[in-house]
Amino acid sequence: MRKSRIFVGAALAIAALTLTACNTGTPGGTSTDAGGDTGGDEALWEVATDVSLEGSPTFDAMTERGGVVVGVKNDQPGLGYEDATTGERTGFDVDIARWIAASLGFSEDQIEYQTIPSANREQALVNGDIDYYVGTYSITDKRKEQIDFAGPYFITGQGLLVAADNEDINGPDDLEGKIVCSVTGSTPLQRIRDEFNPGDTVEYDTYSQCVEQLLAGSVDAITTDEAILAGYVAQRPDEIKIAGEPFSEERYGVGIPKGDTALQDHINQLFTDGGDVWQALFDQHLAPAGIAGEQPDVD
Repeated sequence: MRKSRIFVGAALAIAALTLTACNTGTPGGTSTDAGGDTGGDEALWEVATDVSLEGSPTFDAMTERGGVVVGVKNDQPGLGYEDATTGERTGFDVDIARWIAASLGFSEDQIEYQTIPSANREQALVNGDIDYYVGTYSITDKRKEQIDFAGPYFITGQGLLVAADNEDINGPDDLEGKIVCSVTGSTPLQRIRDEFNPGDTVEYDTYSQCVEQLLAGSVDAITTDEAILAGYVAQRPDEIKIAGEPFSEERYGVGIPKGDTALQDHINQLFTDGGDVWQALFDQHLAPAGIAGEQPDVD
């Protein structure tokens, strides 16, 4: 298994990610027959035609509806970000979602994005509110009791975000007596509670709310995956920083309805065959922040 290792790069790299995250252009494009335009003359993919996915109730529902409903995040720069002014969505995860939709025969204008908080992801899939979910969704055995995953398509590790002038916290062992923030339903927060000794933990629906609390001095640290934290550092490099090294392995997968092996196999084959597309999306959205990684093998 090839893994991704996270680190924060130089100021120029951080500035580059900030521009990427705030770019109102749509990397997936608006064409009905091509997408994944990263600035060159050629699109990274074309929308497939005459797609048949026998045995997939999810694909049958998409076909009958004439479109795809995808669950995503909207406040994670470089991964899943929604511009508050234009409504444009950008990021590595968002483009992974577009790439999957195109492989199933759906163009950008046939995709409906739903911002789903972390705590509600499984239920949204169980209820049929969304067709699949792409949004820093760690593959865990507990989640597999309710849903299935395709992938992984990225591997990162849990880290800590602190104020730029904080010299007291350099890893999870330094959290004793400290207040740690994360989102409701996240695996990183549960790990902090189970394996370390924080003074207290607080939960919000989004990581951006945790960032606001950190900047206000109401919490001492934020914990989640370093790929997510790097995006926030890119936005505020003089105010916040990543503390220490990653201390877990988080394998991001595409959440799909339980038992839809036909859709799972389709997405896994897309990832297996699409290394060039994956690399181009990684280079655009994540590499500029100093995030180093390779495409992982699917399970």
